[in-house]
Amino acid sequence: MARYTGADCKRCRREKQKLFLKGAKCESAKCPIEIRPYPPGEHGRGRTKDSEYLLQKREKQKAARIYGVLEKQFRGYFNEANRKQGKTGENLLRILESRLDNVVYRAGFAKSRDHARQLVRHGHIMVNGRKTDIPSARVAPNDIVEVRPSSRTMTPFQVAQAEAGDKTVPAWLEAIPSQLRILVHSLPERQVIDTQVQEQLIVELYSK
Repeated sequence: MARYTGADCKRCRREKQKLFLKGAKCESAKCPIEIRPYPPGEHGRGRTKDSEYLLQKREKQKAARIYGVLEKQFRGYFNEANRKQGKTGENLLRILESRLDNVVYRAGFAKSRDHARQLVRHGHIMVNGRKTDIPSARVAPNDIVEVRPSSRTMTPFQVAQAEAGDKTVPAWLEAIPSQLRILVHSLPERQVIDTQVQEQLIVELYSK
């Protein structure tokens, strides 16, 4: 499976904002964007005003990097969102939010989406009682996501239980740390998705 293997912090610097790809490091003074708040590369500090196309491209890149999705899959999500009723941009974000790795992260059971993706891929997560090791698997309303009984003594999940309450869980999910369980009440509306993305720019980019 194709995946990004470069430095995560360079992606944040490229987008000129924190994408929270490294968990606790993003909250610390050691975060590279705090030290070098400009794009990486030889000409990072000398860039001129971005064109309309570049702004649209950057917004798409930002969304893809936040959710850990590569171009081919992201384009597939956009095409699916475009076929659905309603606003395409909002449909796209709803699809991205419903990914299993994102749900595990949002519930506070992982420090980052990369961490959540690893936990899912290694078979530690169940959906409706069945082991699911596909991070891009999508949840639906009334689904029950939980940690496998044999994995509950692992350090990441013990830490998640100990730190329960430190992370705000979105209203469309209900985390039960004592049982290492997540209840999916619904799929999110745009107003409750806190991802800092201008989805209309992505729609404009792909509509050309």
